[in-house]
Amino acid sequence: MSKRLEAETGTLFKEAPESIALLYPSPYHVGMSSLGYQSIYRQINESPGRAAHRAFLPEDKTGSPLLTYEGRRAVGDYPIIAVSVAYELEIAGLVESLEAAGVPALRSERTGRHPFILAGGPLTFSNPLPLAPFVDAVLMGEADQTIHEALDILFDSGGYEEALRSLADHIDSCFVPSLHGDRMPPIGRADDSTLPAYSCIRTPNTELSNMFLIEPERGCHRGCSYCVMRRSTNGGMRTVTPERIFELIPESARKVGLVGAAVTDHPKIIEIVASLAEENRRVSLSSLRADRLSDPLVAALKKAGNRSLTTASDGASQRLRTMIQRRARENELTRAAELVRAHGLEKLKIYMMVGLPTETTEDIDELIDFGRKLSRIVPIAMGIAPFVAKRNTPLDGATFAGIQTVEDRLKRLRKGLKGCVDLRATSARWAWIEYVLAQGGAAEGEAVLRAVRAGGRFRHWKDAFDALPADRPRRLLVIPGNRIQRKHRVITEQSLC
Repeated sequence: MSKRLEAETGTLFKEAPESIALLYPSPYHVGMSSLGYQSIYRQINESPGRAAHRAFLPEDKTGSPLLTYEGRRAVGDYPIIAVSVAYELEIAGLVESLEAAGVPALRSERTGRHPFILAGGPLTFSNPLPLAPFVDAVLMGEADQTIHEALDILFDSGGYEEALRSLADHIDSCFVPSLHGDRMPPIGRADDSTLPAYSCIRTPNTELSNMFLIEPERGCHRGCSYCVMRRSTNGGMRTVTPERIFELIPESARKVGLVGAAVTDHPKIIEIVASLAEENRRVSLSSLRADRLSDPLVAALKKAGNRSLTTASDGASQRLRTMIQRRARENELTRAAELVRAHGLEKLKIYMMVGLPTETTEDIDELIDFGRKLSRIVPIAMGIAPFVAKRNTPLDGATFAGIQTVEDRLKRLRKGLKGCVDLRATSARWAWIEYVLAQGGAAEGEAVLRAVRAGGRFRHWKDAFDALPADRPRRLLVIPGNRIQRKHRVITEQSLC
């Protein structure tokens, strides 16, 4: 911890009458790459009389008490633990972190002497129900303003029950499991005046080494049917002026990360990247849309230190991309490869999914043919992820293709692209676990606790899910493989559009 603190730039060491532990339920190098986590940390510390001290999922399993970085205090000694959860599998990290802090993971086992557990983060845009057994309240959606309202209530309330009722009564987007059950409140939207989010700490001990993170835009105006950030969420894309972006970037920051769901859709993105490159800063973008790539943009990215381009097609075939409303056509991806070659970049990286509804081996074969075609233009790397249906999207309720089906399609891809494309895929097994949680509720959340305590291997997760009562409230249960019990919904191309 000491060495990490010494290597950081911008750390906010602050003591205040109202201090909280700000927990990220993944290791330090992951948490410090999260713009949302860093932004909330900065905003709380900028509040008079209030401080946030960071803590992360412990990387050693020695049983040492979990301490905060700035305060060197036990996490369990803080009156409030605020936790940012990015996706479903981090619920396991929350369980481990709370137990390492000496705090009972289950809300039902805690008393008034334990910290109040307040959750937020990207997971709240889709389905935070599996968090319900572990947290006291959840701030849904954007928490730039509601975090301050929630902390005001928690520090001023006369007791636990009063705090819960006040949160539910005064913050429309606050989910209180003990009061709301499984009824989700609306997703919160911060006022545009709070934009942009930006980080304050730079560190070499992270995946985004010594990088200053800032969002030039928030949200997305596109309609990809699998994405929780599609146009129906929080009113679509909101942009930040180049002048405001330049104003916030410290002079000492030589590496800048532009973060957002649709960064290349910013109308001034070429100007932003080119201006930063002129100042000899390295610039990375979190999302490159193939249909927005142009010669001037790629030239600016090359000058800003990029050695490759990364984009996504998401569907294995044009039919699937059209079905899921993903605007990435073959000619645009081909053009991206040509731009990589023209500007002397090393490779084109393409992310996509397998296991989409209605997908067949013919779709996979189309991807193989197209991958081989692209590889004749420039070196290609493909990142493949199994499709996981999320709530609050048009594909909510779509079934998981099945572990064996996904593995068979990955095997077909590897064989067809061998020697032409560098192909890397995420685990079908862990995608299935993510799927069960993404479509699940409190019962599936409680299963996380049993899986973690049993050892956290895949078989422990499967056993924990298999042990759930058959008559529990649920929308969909998918067993590993292809044995599927459906709610009553059949996914067709027409129902996706």
